[in-house]
Amino acid sequence: MSNIINNVNLDKVEETAKSGKKEKSSLRKQVKLYGEWNLDLSKGYQFRTELTYEKGKQILEIDSPSFLGGDGNKLGPMAYCVAGITSCFIATFVTMASSRDIRLSKLNVNAQCNINFAKTFDVADEPITEGIEFQIEAESPNASKEQLQEIIILAEERCPAMYSMMHEIKVNAKITSRE
Repeated sequence: MSNIINNVNLDKVEETAKSGKKEKSSLRKQVKLYGEWNLDLSKGYQFRTELTYEKGKQILEIDSPSFLGGDGNKLGPMAYCVAGITSCFIATFVTMASSRDIRLSKLNVNAQCNINFAKTFDVADEPITEGIEFQIEAESPNASKEQLQEIIILAEERCPAMYSMMHEIKVNAKITSRE
């Protein structure tokens, strides 16, 4: 029977860690997508992508808010970014808690990311992301508020999305043609 705490399969987490210690390259994973900009106004979105995961595929349609030239018909790119960062952070928090046998009876999060579009509109050279704030409501029958706060610190240190936000991500973008 699997060792599952807080909906986290700790046997799989431990197996991944063991494999990574033997062969570090096994911990490198690639996320790929193919996206297409929609040029047809009647479809109600600007960008469409199909993402694959272990057991299937999911299509996302994204539309910028009206102040950025879209119609605001779908979630915008930054909403997906905030959702991704938040879910990654909370998943890391729960995994860290579970690995320490902290059982959660409740976990909710409110996230807020302040975005400054001054650079986007060439008004000022200011940081675009001014930060993200998580208000986390966590309850545990076997851990104190202080212990849960220690888990927050671990999640801040180990969350891949948080790391990506705090460190430079090298971008290599180029035009290709189908000639």
